[in-house]
Amino acid sequence: MIKEHHLDELSEPARLNGWKSRLLRLTSLRLRLVAVFAAVALTAAVSASGIAYWLNRDAVLTRAQNASLNDFRDAMSRTAGSLSLSASCTDLGEAAADIANSTQNYQVLLIDNQCTTTSQPGGFSIADVPATLRKAVEKKNPKPNDPSEYHLYWQRVNLHGQPYLVGGAKMIGGGPTGYMFKSLEAERKDLNSLAWSLGIATALALIGAALLAQAAASTVLRPVQRLGDAARRLGEGKLDTRLRVSGTDELADLSRTFNHTAERLEQRVEELSARESASRRFVADMSHELRTPLTAITAVAEVLEDEAESFDPLIAPAVRLVVSETRRLNELVENLMEVTRFDAGTAKLVSDEVDVADQVTACMDARAWLDSVELDAPRGIFVRLDPRRLDVILANLIGNALKHGGSPVRVKVRQVGEELVIEVADNGPGIPEDVLPHVFDRFYKADASRARSEGSGLGLSIALENAHIHGGGITAANRRGGGAVFTLRLPMPKEAPLEGSENE
Repeated sequence: MIKEHHLDELSEPARLNGWKSRLLRLTSLRLRLVAVFAAVALTAAVSASGIAYWLNRDAVLTRAQNASLNDFRDAMSRTAGSLSLSASCTDLGEAAADIANSTQNYQVLLIDNQCTTTSQPGGFSIADVPATLRKAVEKKNPKPNDPSEYHLYWQRVNLHGQPYLVGGAKMIGGGPTGYMFKSLEAERKDLNSLAWSLGIATALALIGAALLAQAAASTVLRPVQRLGDAARRLGEGKLDTRLRVSGTDELADLSRTFNHTAERLEQRVEELSARESASRRFVADMSHELRTPLTAITAVAEVLEDEAESFDPLIAPAVRLVVSETRRLNELVENLMEVTRFDAGTAKLVSDEVDVADQVTACMDARAWLDSVELDAPRGIFVRLDPRRLDVILANLIGNALKHGGSPVRVKVRQVGEELVIEVADNGPGIPEDVLPHVFDRFYKADASRARSEGSGLGLSIALENAHIHGGGITAANRRGGGAVFTLRLPMPKEAPLEGSENE
């Protein structure tokens, strides 16, 4: 009796090649969803295909080898077992051919003490049999409770570039040793076809998962996209933006929260706008109401100033203080009215084409600054602008330089491309770095001790607003050699800007 054994230690070990990949940072949520769906689908498909392949591979190979080994065992027992111990090589060759004459289509190699024969001339030789298999076949059974003296052993090997099943057994009683060579090329082709089919199925599953992920991402991300668009519109100032809410999921709750937040924000902004409007109206009304009594007080103050020399020396300083504070209050009221016009958006340009050099000279002459300021203003630079507002800008910039800077104060006018550039520079200590960002703020004073100084803290702010209404701007900086420089830039339009009249 011959028993069948598989030599596990003879199988070629499989080697897995590891690889590393760098993860790409995907900024799109849609791409991340597609990637996750694809990864899950790929893992599932590869796992299922791998399990199916190995199960089918084991079934195909087991079926082929069992059929061949059983047929080889029966043929050996029937044919080689009937040979006498003194059989010739010719008899041995005929026996090998009889054993190989099988539906399993394998070749046979028979070996005894005298000769080695094959079922097919030029076929396999003993050198094609693995040494470990030969050793196992020749070894007697050491188990006393097993009546079989020798067992049938088999092994799958690659010979001449093709897979083969090699089985071997030794006949009991000194008979020949037989080996069979069964080609597994047909099974390999079947398994390759199976592998290709599973690979195509895996690719189709991956494509289907990607399409499903795209559809799911569109379903999930469409509300998120609408939420992003609504938030963008809300940020642009469209406070009436609302989202249409449908469903009871987390995205619906997020939409409700957004709508509630937008509604509260709109209410808060409306309240603040109403308060700001009320504050502007209050300042404007107060300024208008103060103009009438201020006009009368100013007239009386001028009369008192004219008669100040005839007053008692103890009273004269008080009279001069009243006159000075009256003028300061009058200037503050005028500045407040100007500011309220800017805030309300009612300030308009009354433009005219002027020679900038003449305009700057007239501003300085009206305030007796010609002897205190160095002017570099070439004639012939004509610009269409509001002369009164330019006068306000220059008066504030030059007056600020004379008051807080150092002599000499220089005013330089030039045309740069399609821009009018006027620089007002002084030779003083300059502006502290922490003050530079705030020089155009309303009521801002760098020195707290100057809280009762002549300036109202609105001059530079009004100058900047007048520059803005012309489409220009003013910048402040410190010069390398010392002192501050204010630069006014106004566009020089080919056509006249918007004209109108102001409601004083």
